[in-house]
Amino acid sequence: MENMANDLFITGTDTGIGKTLASAVLLASLRKSGIDAVPMKPVQTGCSTRKGKLVAQDIEFVLNFTGIKTTATDRKLMCPYRFKPACSPHLAARIARKTISFNRIVHSFKKLYRKHQAVIVEGAGGVLVPINGKKTMLDLMKILRLPVILVASPGLGTINHALLSIREIKRAGLDLKGVIFNQSKPGRPGYIEKDNFQTIAALGKIKILGFIPFNSKIRSRHSS
Repeated sequence: MENMANDLFITGTDTGIGKTLASAVLLASLRKSGIDAVPMKPVQTGCSTRKGKLVAQDIEFVLNFTGIKTTATDRKLMCPYRFKPACSPHLAARIARKTISFNRIVHSFKKLYRKHQAVIVEGAGGVLVPINGKKTMLDLMKILRLPVILVASPGLGTINHALLSIREIKRAGLDLKGVIFNQSKPGRPGYIEKDNFQTIAALGKIKILGFIPFNSKIRSRHSS
């Protein structure tokens, strides 16, 4: 993959598309080059419970994948909002009778930013997923003003999802660095996948930054 600016916002064309794995790979690369980079997941839904506390599984996966040792304080900053229902952030917050504050998210990001050299922020769901009653993930991206990477599936159906996401990110005036394709099923890319790469690059006027092949061991670690 190409070298990126240190701080990034990782978004995707959908939920379960591979944003967490892409974040982990990018973080591992940054840390290997000597940069003190850490993850952030502003809102985590579908949390499991451990010793009476909600666990942000995406943050835990990235920390385990990269071998990052951190404090309980940093873990709270890395994921300021955690909800048990596995649904959109706005609905999970409503069920929990809580309000997601952008100010709290930005405050947590700034504290991490001051303590570390780089922060890789992973969004929840896709670009236009609602966070609260009025604002979406794209609104958060606009507030943080970080360079953006879009994660997409390489297979059939990805062209529409990718191009719509690319259009919205660019329309918001954000610095879209490019697309990373994540393969969620076994097998080598065929003629459809290869054409998808070329078509999205051409129509979206965007760089293809990388391809993450399917790895059953990594998948099982993330799902556990």
